[in-house]
Amino acid sequence: MIKVTIEKESAKFKKVSVLGHAMYDDYGKDIVCAAVSSIVTTTVNGILALDKQSLSYLVSKKGMTITIKSDDSTTQILIGNMVSLLKELEKQYPANIEVK
Repeated sequence: MIKVTIEKESAKFKKVSVLGHAMYDDYGKDIVCAAVSSIVTTTVNGILALDKQSLSYLVSKKGMTITIKSDDSTTQILIGNMVSLLKELEKQYPANIEVK
């Protein structure tokens, strides 16, 4: 299962961790993992294209951790959109992704 953990401070996103594997299908064929990767990568790349200092991220074998350094509205809106998309995916595949 993919576990997405969201940390907020004063209603602002501060950290998002995306860890694990969905186990929907074999590695390389898993549509849930592909969707999560696409949502997260597109969001991170979009934010960094606007402001390279707004966040940092760490990719490991376990997953990805995003640290949000900026409280600007664009970064916060885009992270919020990413979280919303992940929650929609969770509704469709509750056995494969958990967002908390």
